[in-house]
Amino acid sequence: RREAREVLAVDVGALAGQGWFVGPHIFTDVAADSRLAQEEIFGPVLAVIRAADLDEAIRYANGTMFALTAGMFSRSPANLERARRELIAGNLYLNRGITGALVGRQPFGGFKMSGIGSKAGGDDYLLQYVVPRTITENTMRRGFAPDA
Repeated sequence: RREAREVLAVDVGALAGQGWFVGPHIFTDVAADSRLAQEEIFGPVLAVIRAADLDEAIRYANGTMFALTAGMFSRSPANLERARRELIAGNLYLNRGITGALVGRQPFGGFKMSGIGSKAGGDDYLLQYVVPRTITENTMRRGFAPDA
């Protein structure tokens, strides 16, 4: 609340005393270098950062330690193509919401501090759970070879 202006904070009501529940929050006037903009927050929090143009917006989006998900809405095919080329994120959503990846159809995972390697739901994901081994045996017997 010190880094930005809170414009919406939804009370969770009776759930407040039953765990770690947080209602949706919206913050405006968020600086691109603030904690709200730089940390990966897994909660119903929207931080609104003003950018002068698309160049600055892409610079802000790529200027964090995290790269799980990015999204952009635009009617300009050129801007959508720039986002496709320049936004660094494991999951990029264009002209649609940024939640709801379907396992088996849209593998999910990020870059930088948001994860590396296989994406959940991808073809090679299960390979992370095996221990690959190589065993080599010389089958050319020499010398005494007991029956057992």
